[in-house]
Amino acid sequence: MRWILVSIALLLASNAALFAQGKGIRLWNLTTSTITGFQLSPAGQNAWGANQTLNDKDKEVDHDERLRITGVEPGRYDAKVGYAGARQCVVRDLEIKADAVFSIADKDLKDCNK
Repeated sequence: MRWILVSIALLLASNAALFAQGKGIRLWNLTTSTITGFQLSPAGQNAWGANQTLNDKDKEVDHDERLRITGVEPGRYDAKVGYAGARQCVVRDLEIKADAVFSIADKDLKDCNK
């Protein structure tokens, strides 16, 4: 009987740890186009990180799709957003929080080329 209680306690503890991990940081694409490249840099530093769209199964983020962001700590970031046809835009001073969704819309895009 005692081993059953211990087993149940361990099972509950492991499930609690899984729920505590959350869903991670996610980008919600509210732009009208499919994102083909997405890089982050600490705000104002132009030190661009890895292309986060490579985390997606089809390597793109469609309108209204969410993308898991990896290797980034909560803080303030600039984002370089790439689109088909080599169009790139920048979004300045995004606030990224742990286990939260942040979004980008057309009105946020600045310094676009093409």
